[in-house]
Amino acid sequence: MQKTTYLGDLQLAIMRVLWDLGEATVTDVHQALLDERGLAPTTIATMLKKMEEKGVVTHRAEGRKFIYQPTISEDMVTRGMVSDLTERLFGGDPVALVSHLISRHEIRPDELSALEQMIADAKKKEGKR
Repeated sequence: MQKTTYLGDLQLAIMRVLWDLGEATVTDVHQALLDERGLAPTTIATMLKKMEEKGVVTHRAEGRKFIYQPTISEDMVTRGMVSDLTERLFGGDPVALVSHLISRHEIRPDELSALEQMIADAKKKEGKR
């Protein structure tokens, strides 16, 4: 089984910048998160170093600048974190997760239609197997 990549709040914010830009320097990430986070560039640099040790980013040097790139996709992180959440909070039962989301949140008619379409598509896909 593939190891789940869990990212904390700041790590996820940094990854979103990298996913959006494709690659970025510490300065680029700092600028992108400055209004939202107000963190020092050294904090961003430290976090990127930790994230590289974790294996979720890599870098190349251009002169004195490090340019960081994500090594994992947003989809991989989302799937892993949702799977982990489902396992820990709902005993691995995706129906319980969806039931919780539907019963605890107001769902607009267009959202409900979209969910119904996803279910119909999944049924068709399953029927082809």
